[in-house]
Amino acid sequence: MTHHFRSRWSLLVAVNAIVLGVLSFYRSSDAAPQANQPPFANAVEQRQEMIAVLKEIRDEMKAQTALLRTGAGKAAPAEQKR
Repeated sequence: MTHHFRSRWSLLVAVNAIVLGVLSFYRSSDAAPQANQPPFANAVEQRQEMIAVLKEIRDEMKAQTALLRTGAGKAAPAEQKR
């Protein structure tokens, strides 16, 4: 019975050592908010950035549409000849 008790005790000690080893890699200091950063994102800045990105996408789509229209105008007569 003592051999069985010792093996369980050794297993318990080994598991605790492994758990403590894994937990030693955990750093709780990174979870605290930084001193000069607000806890939440600034909604106004996010909105302005989104508007700028959408304007850029709109301009690129206008350019693409113009290219497609000029390309479609050239392709249409070629198809009519067939």
